[in-house]
Order: sequence, then C-alpha cells, then structure tokens
Amino acid sequence: MRPSSACICKHTNPLQTKTRFIILMHPMEYKKEKNGTGRMTNLQLENSEIIVGVDFTDNKRVNEILNKENSSSFLLYPGKENFNLSTSKGSEINSFMGNNPSIFLLDGTWPCARKMLKLSKNLQKLKRVSFDNKIKSKFIIKQQPASLCLSTIESVFTVINLLKEGNLEQCDTKNFLFPFEKMIEYQLECILNPHNKSYRSNANKGIIPKNMYKKDSERNIIFEQEG
Repeated sequence: MRPSSACICKHTNPLQTKTRFIILMHPMEYKKEKNGTGRMTNLQLENSEIIVGVDFTDNKRVNEILNKENSSSFLLYPGKENFNLSTSKGSEINSFMGNNPSIFLLDGTWPCARKMLKLSKNLQKLKRVSFDNKIKSKFIIKQQPASLCLSTIESVFTVINLLKEGNLEQCDTKNFLFPFEKMIEYQLECILNPHNKSYRSNANKGIIPKNMYKKDSERNIIFEQEG
C-alpha cells in the first residue's frame, strides 16, 4: 500500500503473544487508508489476523474463532460497564480473560466502528474489555474525535502491557510502536520538506495535534500559522 521509499516493513519486529488479536477492518480502511495502523498492528503481532467486512454476523472465520473450544473471546470497545483492565488486579485479569483469550478490535473511523458493532449480532454478545487511557495519541497527522483517543496500534500496545500485569503476557513491548513512530516521522518530514509535493509553505514547525472531527475537506494536519 506504500511506495518503497515510505515502506515501514524494515522497522517491524513481530511479537509472539498468547492472546490472539483479530483486527476487524472496515472495507474503506482496507482499500483507501495507507497510513492505517491496523495493518501495522498485524505486522507487529505474529498471533493476529485481519478480517475485512462491515457486518460479521455470518462471517465464517469470525464465527469459527468464536466457537473454538478452550478459548475465550472478547471485544475491545470503550464503555463504563466493561471489564476495565486498568483498574483490575492481576489475578482478576487472569481469572476473567482465561489462558487463551482472543480479542476482537474494530478498525476504522469511529462512526464506521459503531456501525460495524451495530450490525454484527455475534460481536454484540461478546464480553467487552476496555482501559483508562491517560496518554495522548502520537498520531498527530490524522484526525481523532478527542485528544485521548488512540490509534489501533497504540490501543493494542496498551492492552498488551496491561495483560502483562495480569501475567497473561511476558513479551517485550519496548519497540512495539517503533514502526508507527517511524511512519509519523516520515510523514512529517515530507510535509516540512520544501522539495516535497506535500510541503506546506504557510506553516512553520509548530504542529498542533487535532482533537475533533471536521468536514472531510478540512481534515488536513493543523499547523501554527506564521505571524
């Protein structure tokens, strides 16, 4: 999906996790989004897969995972009534998640994710997990509905570290976000390079991360204006 000059594959270093991560990707994300972090997450996790669709009610692969013996499935989705990984003790996480959990993630814009969940009756039945996010997303080149909303790879990074506290994971996540950070670095270099077609001549190097959705025509990275 990216030109060789912008390829991040050389920066990937896949982790082996006990938890299986199933990335349910909206077709728009799959076809059009070159900077989407769902694919990047898949590259960074050996025990993961991408399934494309909108309504997964009758999706053969999704139902195959849900019906697998000796496995517990969960949906990572924000909500007050969810099992909160951030406020639970290690033993509580272990007891709730089991030994071979599968975590489903909805990968797309927030409106798309809500639609996917609304249509997918099988996903609605899953136990939900969430976490308290206290960090701001580093994904400053892309619009977020709120400053504390995270990209897919940042969310998975947070979840794995919380599962480590519950002794469900022992992998080293130190460099998990490295390809994501290199992608952001490359994009900013392109925008600030006067010899690049993406250069913004009316902006200096003070970049303001976006916090709210705007119209599609306004969804470009925001810069502090000179003067």
